[in-house]
Amino acid sequence: MTGPEQPLRVIVADDHYLVREGVRQLLELGGEVEVVAGVGTAVELLDAVGKQPVDVVLTDIRMPPGHHLEGIEAAHAIRDRHPGVGVVVLSAHAEEAYALELFRDGTAGLAYLLKDRVGDRSELLRAIRAVAAGESVIDPLVVEAMLRRRSKASSVLDRLTPREREVLEQMATGRSNPAIGEQLFLSVSAVEKNITAIFTKLGLTEERTHHRRVAAVLAFLGAR
Repeated sequence: MTGPEQPLRVIVADDHYLVREGVRQLLELGGEVEVVAGVGTAVELLDAVGKQPVDVVLTDIRMPPGHHLEGIEAAHAIRDRHPGVGVVVLSAHAEEAYALELFRDGTAGLAYLLKDRVGDRSELLRAIRAVAAGESVIDPLVVEAMLRRRSKASSVLDRLTPREREVLEQMATGRSNPAIGEQLFLSVSAVEKNITAIFTKLGLTEERTHHRRVAAVLAFLGAR
């Protein structure tokens, strides 16, 4: 892995050359990132990760040959074989099933973003830095779409109090602790206490704080 003053080493995977080149130029503008390879298929991606030191992979969700979920499948393989490599998966659609499939085995070192974020360099860099640090990111717009479609039936969340469920719902929209407090007329300390209780009741006490927030949101969104 690179040191704190060295650029993050990134592989970009997309089957369109112009997209790969555009993303490379965007990421390398400030010197924080070095794109060490650009590949067009999931097979090439796995091969490239195995051949050189890499911090983060940025991949389209749909890759040759099937143009289905090759990016997610590659993400799982990379996290399994190279647990120190973070993966940012880009999708054109805010699909609940795709997000849940990406995070099915855990959230550490994974991000699910909409492709629109490619044009927002600061947002993209934030996700890259997060997964490089072993943290997790889920696009707020994906969360909103999932919230609209989720079932109200929630045996997983029955153990939460009504207030804790309100706090968790605010977490799912991507709000920070102060923003949650403003929305629910709670102090920040009260929000923190509720979040701690949520983590404990959902069995998320052993992961880093950011991992637990994403895992708790996924438990909320995926509850049936």
